[in-house]
Amino acid sequence: MAIDNKIAKDDGNALSNPQHYRSIVWSLQYLCHKRPDISYSVNKRILRYLRSTLDYGLIFTSGTMVNLIAYTDADWRSNADDRRSTSGHYIFLGPNIISWSSKKQRFVSRSTVEAEYRSLADTAS
Repeated sequence: MAIDNKIAKDDGNALSNPQHYRSIVWSLQYLCHKRPDISYSVNKRILRYLRSTLDYGLIFTSGTMVNLIAYTDADWRSNADDRRSTSGHYIFLGPNIISWSSKKQRFVSRSTVEAEYRSLADTAS
């Protein structure tokens, strides 16, 4: 998947009848709840996926270092529609990650530096 594609809300064609799409999605959800054979198949696939990913996850290790370390970054004007920046952070306690986040900033930044400072302030708070 390409990581540098920017998608705007006006890109592509709008659905001619969004209600039809919503009714299809609702029908599929209803079927998964009311039909045991479909529900069984879906749940079996989910369990198969979980079984194959048992080794994935967060590993917490004990260590002598208990430093609190945070990394943060911002992508200035990453949203083509409203020009708001995206911030992200990771916070480690020793070797263990304890917090992570990625979200759009609340305000439009006038420069890369301002976007980075906002990201830094959000991470520190």
